[in-house]
Amino acid sequence: MTAPAAAEPTAADRRRWARYLVEERAEGRVYRRLAARRTGEEREILLSLAEAERRHEQHWLDLLGDEPTRLPRPGVRSQLLGWMAGRFGSIFVLALAQSAEARSPYDEEQYATPAMRADEKIHYEVVRGLAARGRRRLSGSFRAAVFGANDGLVSNLALVLGIGATGVSSGFVLFSGVAGLLAGALSMGAGEFVSVRSQRELLAATEANDDAADSAGDLDIDENELALVYRARGMDQQEALARARRIVTAAQEGARRTATGPLRVHGGDEHDIVGSDWTAAISSFLLFSSGAIIPVLPWIFGLQGATAVIVALVLVGIALLSTGAMVGILSGGPPLRRALRQLAIGFGAAAITYLLGLLFGVGAV
Repeated sequence: MTAPAAAEPTAADRRRWARYLVEERAEGRVYRRLAARRTGEEREILLSLAEAERRHEQHWLDLLGDEPTRLPRPGVRSQLLGWMAGRFGSIFVLALAQSAEARSPYDEEQYATPAMRADEKIHYEVVRGLAARGRRRLSGSFRAAVFGANDGLVSNLALVLGIGATGVSSGFVLFSGVAGLLAGALSMGAGEFVSVRSQRELLAATEANDDAADSAGDLDIDENELALVYRARGMDQQEALARARRIVTAAQEGARRTATGPLRVHGGDEHDIVGSDWTAAISSFLLFSSGAIIPVLPWIFGLQGATAVIVALVLVGIALLSTGAMVGILSGGPPLRRALRQLAIGFGAAAITYLLGLLFGVGAV
């Protein structure tokens, strides 16, 4: 790649090229570290991205003429990505890399080639595709984790603040918080158990079986209702008729296929997709508890009154900001906005119950 014709480069230009150089190297390291934790197609894609960053790096080296004696440090985002990629290799790294690729400085850089600008746009789409794969794999469990922990945080904070506002003793607030934790966690666990068990039972009731195929050898190959079985299970008329003919022919020839199950339209085990009812119940119990314990911590450690309330608000606020930021990173949106939204919702619910506690506490105390 060659630089476009331009005026004689200034010292500021050379400093900018050096900064581009270290950023390209940092991005290449991120992709190589991610590739080291993956196999197959994803590994090949990440290594190809790293090679493209190496080409960009060489472009800036050519302009500089040689390796500079002093180079600036990579930006904070690049350093964070490199650290995370070397230790986690998770979807969070790809989500952050997607945001970084979306803000290419080359669109306004006269010394960047058109091919480099095009590369950066392609890189954004590639990283977004890889991040989307991870999001799809993570979406169900992450949704459950955020929902369970956030539910515990908000509901128990609202409970202890509402109870505390009535003027009762710190011991009673602690008892209420622990009771709320156990009640909520048990309710979440029981709800997940019933939900998953019911779904498994529903799937079991709709599973295909081989009862009709037991008589396939006796059916008339031209006039039979076996095709209706397949049509009822979602096949179109022509495909259902063709499959029914194959089944009847195979049965009459004594070569009935048993490995795949002739009447099964869908492959795989639906029960594996739904998951274990006990696993879902225990996970929900623990996730809710992990959030619900945080608002109670000040009272567990002996704090009282306004001090306990302030500490609880600070702890819950940090937790809400953290979960909101994680949602923002994974969704590709602005983490700060998601974090503040999560904080506003949680504190809003707690404020309402606190005001209600004050209202009822005036008459009760």
